[in-house]
Amino acid sequence: MSQQKVDRYKKQKNNREKIQRREKWELRLEKLAIAVVCIAMVGWIGYSAYDLVTREDPDAEQEVVTTEMDVTALTDYLSSLSQTETE
Repeated sequence: MSQQKVDRYKKQKNNREKIQRREKWELRLEKLAIAVVCIAMVGWIGYSAYDLVTREDPDAEQEVVTTEMDVTALTDYLSSLSQTETE
């Protein structure tokens, strides 16, 4: 081996522990991120299933609510507009 190769090997050997610690830390972060994503997916699926189960039955009879509104003012206004256009 040439002296450069020997020096490079010694340098890598000295930094090996630091590199291994960094790789372990990155692996832990990856596992944590995957776990968070999995927990979020399970929670979302569980919430969706719960919402589906507790939803009211759409076929059940429901009370019909009607709302009445007085639109005479609007009708008068529109008719006055149409009269001014024809004149």
